[in-house]
This record gives sequence, structure tokens and C-alpha cells, in this order.
Amino acid sequence: MTPLPLLGDGHGRYRVHVVGNSGVGKSTTGKELAELLGVPFISLDTFFWNPGWKMSTNEEMRSKVEAALADAPNGWVVDGNYTRRIGTIVEESSTDVVWLDPPLALYLPRLIWRTFLRLFRLREPCSPDCPEQVSEVFFSKESIIWWCITQHRPARVRERARMAQIGFGVGSNIQGQKMRRLGGWGGELRAWFSDVRRMLQNE
Repeated sequence: MTPLPLLGDGHGRYRVHVVGNSGVGKSTTGKELAELLGVPFISLDTFFWNPGWKMSTNEEMRSKVEAALADAPNGWVVDGNYTRRIGTIVEESSTDVVWLDPPLALYLPRLIWRTFLRLFRLREPCSPDCPEQVSEVFFSKESIIWWCITQHRPARVRERARMAQIGFGVGSNIQGQKMRRLGGWGGELRAWFSDVRRMLQNE
């Protein structure tokens, strides 16, 4: 029997956590999925970054996330990797974890292009009133481009460890298996979205 593209809670509700390195397409995927499912899209970046690139404290962010999840009892799609700041509240509440893992050669150019668009105010920033700045993009250790490059391997190591535990069909935690990896050059993600649409049409 072919497994469903999303597990859900068995009652038609889906709480999906989209994870992966910066720039892999978490927000784009998350927004499209949330629209398909008819549930709120929750970006953790917007909870972490306050106007002027001021960071929320761990306590502030956790409170914001808990409130957002509570306000979406019929399901949600969350994107972001903030476990070190808020713990596992999103993962534990989720019915599904989707790991986006395309090759760096695919998503790095997209990230660079997105960053240039944000620099020239042609695309919305990752969080309201947090515009990209030339000094930060090109001359800072906090550069999103540099972060993307240096975190590609660590992100894969981290998510492979989670797959070994909760990966659907492969994880050691048989009862907790709910994580899928979508890699490749785009075809795997498109095929998965097609499967999601068919699943929803048959519900």
C-alpha cells in the first residue's frame, strides 16, 4: 500500500513542520501547502525578528509560538528551525515533519537572487521592518548567504539524525515516524505536492 503524502491526525487535521537549511524554500513550500490544506501558515522568522532586526528572547518567542499554535486548532503549517530557542513544541505538536533537502547548487543561487531582490525592496523581508542591508549581506559573519553555505552540511547532519529516529518507514521510533525527506532538483517536491492534492481531493 502506497503511504499517504501526509499523515495528519486521523481526523482530517494536519499540523506540518517544514524544516531545512536557510534558502531551501521552506516559506514558499509552507505557504503553498497551507493554502492547499486551508490552514494558517506560521513563519518562525517573524516571531524571532522584531522590527530593526531586534531578536526576541527565547521566552518571548516561545510564548508567541505557543499562542499561534493554540489559535489554529484545525491545523497549521510552520516553517523554521528554532529548536535551540523554543525547544520541541512544534515538532511534538506536529502530525508531519517535511525536510526539504535539495542540493546546495540548486538553492544557493535562488537565495542570492532573493537577497538581491530584498536589498532593492523588490521582495518582502523575512520579517516586517527588517530590511536587508548591504553591510550585513556582504560584510558580516551574520550574512544569510554565508550562513546558508556554512550550515548546509550541519543541517543535513541534524536532519539525518532526526530521520533515523522519526523518519517515515526508516526511523527507530516506530510509533513516532512522521518525517519525510524531499530532495533532488525539484521533481520530488513537485511529485509530492501532486500526491497531496490527490489525497485532499479523495477526502
